[in-house]
Amino acid sequence: MSLLKRFCNGLLCGKKEHTILSPVMGTPPGERDTKAAISELSRAVRNDPDAVELYLALGNLYRAQGEIERAVQIRSNLIVRPGLDDAFKARAYFELGHDYKRGGFMDRAMQAFEQARKFGGDTEDLIQSMARLQAQTGNFLSASALYDKLGHRVAQAHYMVRHAEERHATGTVAESRKLLRKALKVYGGSVEAWLALISLATVDRDWDKTGTLLNEALRAVPPSIRFLLLEGMLGFTPGNDDPLHFTASLCKTVVPVLEAQEPELILQYYGALFLLRCGNPEEANAWLAKTMVLCPDFWAARLELLGLTMGDQPLSPVFRNHLSFFVEQARHVKRFVCSNCGIRLEHTFYHCPKCRSWHSAAFRVSLKD
Repeated sequence: MSLLKRFCNGLLCGKKEHTILSPVMGTPPGERDTKAAISELSRAVRNDPDAVELYLALGNLYRAQGEIERAVQIRSNLIVRPGLDDAFKARAYFELGHDYKRGGFMDRAMQAFEQARKFGGDTEDLIQSMARLQAQTGNFLSASALYDKLGHRVAQAHYMVRHAEERHATGTVAESRKLLRKALKVYGGSVEAWLALISLATVDRDWDKTGTLLNEALRAVPPSIRFLLLEGMLGFTPGNDDPLHFTASLCKTVVPVLEAQEPELILQYYGALFLLRCGNPEEANAWLAKTMVLCPDFWAARLELLGLTMGDQPLSPVFRNHLSFFVEQARHVKRFVCSNCGIRLEHTFYHCPKCRSWHSAAFRVSLKD
């Protein structure tokens, strides 16, 4: 009998005086519904102590309510029940892993997931949960291996890059480069792997290689996320070098590569930003003007153009002050959006923090996006 039927056969549908839908004063609607569901399920479990599904559902509700200790207790009682089928035992361990994870006990969560694997084998949900947990705890190579099992090439390559960054931080540069190349073999469009390789080339001040890698990356990375390469490169720092010399060298490398591409809105915009960075406002103005031809509604280019031309206009000091204030405020508009769920962020991302989709970042061409 399904869980829903159990409710309708005598728990919820037969009782009009107090159900999940009954209003309870003093608590928010979502919390109120969860508490009512916990009450009804607790009653059902008392009436039918052999109902494993009810125990699992009740544990999930306790977890949703933040009552981790009670959720863990329910799973533990279920797991030690004599004669429990392995499939149910696997589910109980799986949910126990999520209970521990929610409670912040990561080691115990992984042990519970391993037990679920032992009794139920590899399932997509289980491997996905284990991969996320490994990533969350910084075990990037293990996370990459688990995403390999799922055939999720984007995530597999991403965590290989994260591991390469760790190896680079410990001074093992050659191993780091090898891992980055391996990530590109896994997924050729891995924007994070390309960016890391370009970064290594700039650290070596190998500008020819930087240009070559950027050119290859622009061909390999999906056009919708090529801006991630350029946004990342704008954030490169000179280290111990002369900042002016470093910025000039970077611009001399990047701008010709962008110039050689087919005219495209975002590439033109970032070309202008690099030109502004190295103190060439006249040429930047020309690049921004080209973006206006491609898309007159592109707010970010209009903002830069306004900033460039403000100084040439005969404005009163008060009006100029007000205008400068609003231009500066507009620079803090969240420029990036997830094309899957629509969340807007000030920073770039490879993995949406809200809907968990991969490589879904987009530049907000219109403020309505």
